[in-house]
Amino acid sequence: MHKKQLLGSQTAKNGFLNEDDVVNKFNNWKSDEDAQKWLLIMQYDLNEIEYVQAVKLNGCKTDVQAQVTIKLKAAIDCQNLQVKLVSNPKGFNQIDKRWVNKYVEMWGIPPDIEHLLKKYTGEIEPNIPNPKDTRRMFVNEFTETEQNNILNWLNKNKSLIVSDILKGRGQFSAEWMLVAQKVKENSRWILKPMNFCLNHFGNESIEITKQGNFKIGRITMQRKGGDNGRETAKMLQFKINPAELFEID
Repeated sequence: MHKKQLLGSQTAKNGFLNEDDVVNKFNNWKSDEDAQKWLLIMQYDLNEIEYVQAVKLNGCKTDVQAQVTIKLKAAIDCQNLQVKLVSNPKGFNQIDKRWVNKYVEMWGIPPDIEHLLKKYTGEIEPNIPNPKDTRRMFVNEFTETEQNNILNWLNKNKSLIVSDILKGRGQFSAEWMLVAQKVKENSRWILKPMNFCLNHFGNESIEITKQGNFKIGRITMQRKGGDNGRETAKMLQFKINPAELFEID
């Protein structure tokens, strides 16, 4: 198959319902056209592949790891995929969620920024008269100086933040993003290198939205909310719309 035929989104006859479908496709790569296309996008020569074993992972940025054994070579090559299943073209997908303290550890957030972020998520209650929400503060309720301090810190650490929340770190950091429609048949899919995704979602400017949240490029940073009022509503979360990748080719 010619490389040009692999540009843009593709359609899978059997569709996707969960990560297990991706694992099964890789494990049946000799007869599965989608898996063959994925391996070609990853720059493998199908004639040189001896064996492919895919496994599902939990608790890291990689959802599926495909282990590819090449004929006449002793080493096994591993490809880490982050799988995003989307139900509609406008659906937002949570890519990271933690307590502010965890991000303080990850990114060395200074105490003044930590304090503001905890007011933003509601770990620290509002200290202004008539807040829009008695449980927390929105960014546009902070003073101009406070807003500028947060924006300056985010801009200074933007590359680290975007990489950590999309790609992750270490052995199981994600090298690819596979976006697929969550339907039983004729599902569109697109596979892109993670570096492409880092650039697409995180390359534009950081701003404060009209709603009083943050946008880091195309990434929304906000208080988690929901959870029927449980404490976990006070966590910080990051969201993207993975379906955007269908529209860029």
